[in-house]
Amino acid sequence: MILSKNPPVGCLAAAFLSIMILSSDTAGGWQADPEVVRRQTERRPDFNFEEAKVPEYTLPEILQTVDGRPITTKEEWMANRADLFDLFAEHIYGHTPGRPERLTFRVTEDNPRALDGAATLRVVEIRSFQEDREHAFELLLFLPNQTGGPTPVFLLLNNRDRSNTDPTREEISEFWPVEDAIGRNYGIAAIQNRELAPDSATEYRNGVIRLFEGETEERADNAFGALAAWGWGASRVMDYFETLDEVDHRRVAVLGHSRGGKASLWTGARDERFALAISNESGCGGAALSRRRFAETVARINGNFPHWFCENFNRFNDREDDLPVDQHQLMALMAPRAVYAASADLDLWADPRGEYLSIAHASPVFELWGYAGLAPDAMPGIHQPRRGGRQGYHIREGGHNLLRYDWHRYMDMGDQIWGRK
Repeated sequence: MILSKNPPVGCLAAAFLSIMILSSDTAGGWQADPEVVRRQTERRPDFNFEEAKVPEYTLPEILQTVDGRPITTKEEWMANRADLFDLFAEHIYGHTPGRPERLTFRVTEDNPRALDGAATLRVVEIRSFQEDREHAFELLLFLPNQTGGPTPVFLLLNNRDRSNTDPTREEISEFWPVEDAIGRNYGIAAIQNRELAPDSATEYRNGVIRLFEGETEERADNAFGALAAWGWGASRVMDYFETLDEVDHRRVAVLGHSRGGKASLWTGARDERFALAISNESGCGGAALSRRRFAETVARINGNFPHWFCENFNRFNDREDDLPVDQHQLMALMAPRAVYAASADLDLWADPRGEYLSIAHASPVFELWGYAGLAPDAMPGIHQPRRGGRQGYHIREGGHNLLRYDWHRYMDMGDQIWGRK
């Protein structure tokens, strides 16, 4: 599929018509405030914040196999899925190990009268054993008491201070609105990313990576980094959920903000047990298209955060067009499960339009299952959420943060795909 700023939308049967009706990916909907663009440009003059300066680009064809054959059915897509996944693992996120040799779950707190009796709080130590090494991290889980059956759960990959996920509820943060989730009859959980891999270029191996690699300093260029390590922890949480009758493990969403959102999308692509993957303002290396070169670039993110991705990703610094994949294909790896991306009006660094375009350009894959998609030229305005059959997007006012407004839109998506009132 050849794209500039005028890419086609829809399945192959509609491709010609789509070319005729689209005028620009930037038509309608949200537009960046010129004053915000001016301020961001003054603050970071080496980066582009102007839509008119986005270069023309060609996205990898979404309905095409890795070896160039057209895809016209969902069966052909699924047959090609593993090859596409391997391209992301090899060139961007690294290859992630599976379960450790031994895995244990120990409940350290079980309070069935949390939130004045509305919920059960469970704190769980998840401990892994590999050869002579071991590693442990903590899971926080609130489940509503009045459900009538197994409960869907939203799992947050917390990239911020632990105070944002205070299980005592003495400190309440919009970043993890337990009371709101319980009020809507959802379970809500959290893990602390730093317990899996410290967010530091010098210390990130001191966690899950050491568990599998030991003390060696030699690493392959396609070895997994911190983002994948955080997602590895989410998969171990899913292992635990599968042991619980109270959790509907077929209806678990993984959610992250910023770097946590990058990890969330990769986790959903890698572990098909997750029914919904949610990116909250994840930007470059997450929801935003790399080829747009808008705001943060591949070279910048690799230079400032070399521990997030695999070493191979550095080969594409200032060479985004040479990437064998782009992020719309990462979104498509969720099909036929669900995926949601969200942006914030002031957060140009995360490229809101690039995030929307990414999820919209994944639509032809979801359409293979008969699900309604999102049109690339129909980006919604602020506080006008848009959902297709298995895709969702919104942009809200404000800056780089995860707020109650965002959480409620994600729970709205859960209501839709899981048929909940």
